[in-house]
Amino acid sequence: MSLTDNKPRLRWACRRGMLELDILFMPFVEEAYDLLSEKDKQTFERLLEEQDPELFAWFMGHKVCEDKELNAMVQCILKRVKV
Repeated sequence: MSLTDNKPRLRWACRRGMLELDILFMPFVEEAYDLLSEKDKQTFERLLEEQDPELFAWFMGHKVCEDKELNAMVQCILKRVKV
């Protein structure tokens, strides 16, 4: 079963080993996830498969994600939470 179809599992996948990532992901899932297109939901799910150090570097602007779809989702989340 996809995380897209199971909100509790999606919330669990958003709980990371870094508080900074939890602060980004949890409000996004609660407030914006349901408004995403199916394609964007799948992209978000793919983003959650990435390792915490990579995610942290992307969200803090230390690195740019080379995957255009994932990078667009990172930017969408940052814009949404206004970090």
